[in-house]
Amino acid sequence: MSIDVHTHAFHPKIAAKVVDQLERHYGIPPVGNGLLDDLLPRLDRAGIRHCAVHSAATVAAQVRPANDWAIDLQRQSDRVVAFGTLHPDFTDWAAELDRLAAAGIRGLKLHPDFQGFDLEDGRLRPWFDAMQGRFTLMVHIGDAAPPERSPTSPLKLRRVLDDFPRLRVIAAHFGGYRHWAWVVEALAGTGVYLDTSSSLFAIPQDLLEQIWGSFPRRQFLFGSDYPLFDPGAERAALARRLHLSDREVEAILDQGDWLLA
Repeated sequence: MSIDVHTHAFHPKIAAKVVDQLERHYGIPPVGNGLLDDLLPRLDRAGIRHCAVHSAATVAAQVRPANDWAIDLQRQSDRVVAFGTLHPDFTDWAAELDRLAAAGIRGLKLHPDFQGFDLEDGRLRPWFDAMQGRFTLMVHIGDAAPPERSPTSPLKLRRVLDDFPRLRVIAAHFGGYRHWAWVVEALAGTGVYLDTSSSLFAIPQDLLEQIWGSFPRRQFLFGSDYPLFDPGAERAALARRLHLSDREVEAILDQGDWLLA
């Protein structure tokens, strides 16, 4: 039942362009080409069976095409759990949630930094309410800007969690890319899940161990952020940085099995 909860696989027509955008934004040369045919063999080599695949619409006109692709991906392979997406300028969001649910989509991905809005934008509140008990939210948290100037932060996410207590959230990147110093203060004691993606190459050891020791193990989910990173290499890095046995890593890989239900 092992799962990588944070991957990306793009339509062949746009994959090269999106991978190039990722490299320019993060300054990290991607290891993969962003295609499902490249991702699945990498999962095999890492000993991982399933993957959650994400996309994020940067304008309203991309919402339906992105969600069509998510639905198609999930039909292409029983190893894929595809997440849909929304954008605040997309007005027919309630019907789109119904369409996604009818197609078997169980989650939504938001990347406010790429999508051009703030996590606390009031237009998102009806979404969060409608998603409670229905969809899992995967949200990118953190970036180079300090928390008060970033579209997302652990502190902003905490306020969302307080207002929508039944919303099941996966906070990407150990709860806040480059905002790791605020993760424990803001999120410890909540039921938020933290994925391990796009962090192990940069997070200081003391902050990594502080976060690891401040949340129940069951709240950590494995994520690689393919195509930026390889699932097998990230699995090895997780074990090395946290001194985990193979059995302990396997337990983390299995903890996202509720996404497959």
